[in-house]
Amino acid sequence: MEEILVTENLSKSFTIHSLNKHIGALQDINFTVNQGEFVGITGKSGSGKTTVFKCIYRTYAPEYGEIWYNSKEFGRVNLAKLSERMMIYLRKKEIGYVAQFLNVMPRITARDLVKQAVLEIGQTEEQAKKEAVKMLDHFELDQELWDSYPNTFSGGEKLRLNLARAMVKHPRLLLLDEPTASLDVQSKLKVKALIEQLMREGTTMLGIFHDLEFMENLCTREYVMQEGRLMAKNKEKIIRLSSKSKSSNSKN
Repeated sequence: MEEILVTENLSKSFTIHSLNKHIGALQDINFTVNQGEFVGITGKSGSGKTTVFKCIYRTYAPEYGEIWYNSKEFGRVNLAKLSERMMIYLRKKEIGYVAQFLNVMPRITARDLVKQAVLEIGQTEEQAKKEAVKMLDHFELDQELWDSYPNTFSGGEKLRLNLARAMVKHPRLLLLDEPTASLDVQSKLKVKALIEQLMREGTTMLGIFHDLEFMENLCTREYVMQEGRLMAKNKEKIIRLSSKSKSSNSKN
């Protein structure tokens, strides 16, 4: 299978100057994701899961290590050292990110947010309008809210809008950070159906979850984060991923 994402010795730390404290967030993270896989990551809050995603999406600059991404446009590139201009292009065209919280301009409607996402990948105005309606309808966002500003939405409504905006692009790589955190059972089923559709279309996904039931029969592989380290979960055993074990896995 074709590799789409490879992290090598990825490390990240933060300094809290007011407390004169240095915190190691990620330590020697190594894993490979193949085209079309859905890799799930679990772990306690504060274990470093979201930091991994933010390094891949480059809203955090990695301290050490490499993040190799197989781009459709640029070929194999190192996201850890890619120019900001190229990174912005990849966010628009190839890499999607669904965060737990929606952060958008205050004076743009829900409909326009999703429509704008479709326009970014080169679709026509008419196609963008149709796709926006289709996606907002799929996530059962009340039609009365479509032309409202998202800052008035509930937490669950904001998350559904965030999912709609990212998934409507059918990205090459999609990062899902707690995509079902504040959703009811029916909304979770809608998310699951769309994830399965994207998988059939070839989208590669990484997902952070606390909802283990949601992950069941969905992820092709699962990892566990523990205190900034990534562990492979295999037959109920947790194995630390060192550089050596990663190399061994890649050969199998």
